[in-house]
Amino acid sequence: MEGDRKYRQRGYMESSTESRGGERPRPQGPRPPIDVTGPRLPRLLQTVTAARCFNCSTLLPNGTDFAGNCPKCNAELHCCKQCAHFEPSTRFQCLKPVPARISPKDKANQCTLFSPRVTVARDVSAQAPPPVSVDVPRSPSDARSAFDKLFKK
Repeated sequence: MEGDRKYRQRGYMESSTESRGGERPRPQGPRPPIDVTGPRLPRLLQTVTAARCFNCSTLLPNGTDFAGNCPKCNAELHCCKQCAHFEPSTRFQCLKPVPARISPKDKANQCTLFSPRVTVARDVSAQAPPPVSVDVPRSPSDARSAFDKLFKK
């Protein structure tokens, strides 16, 4: 049988369990909890959950009364376009089973299924690295001296 195999490398035409040396035993019992109390790495993005106006994308402060209007563009906030269940590709443009179509979608309504749409975005107030100031050379001799300083010539 060995002579009629085209390739002699280990693993060719073997079953998956033979090539791995049998099944690996899985650890029993619950997994240990993930430690979330440690320091955050600087490369991780800090996120913030916030609501934005559907019309002007203004960040709405926490505790905004959605029965009112947007503080910037004065758009009505208790409307279908501000709702988390608004989906233009579904029947009546709502993910919830509404009995009748509500129109227009950008005007205030009294829908009892309304819940404000919130988004998770990168926190821009988190500390960002300070911008690096770069001296732009004004003449060829300035560029040459910067190069010489760099390589200590």
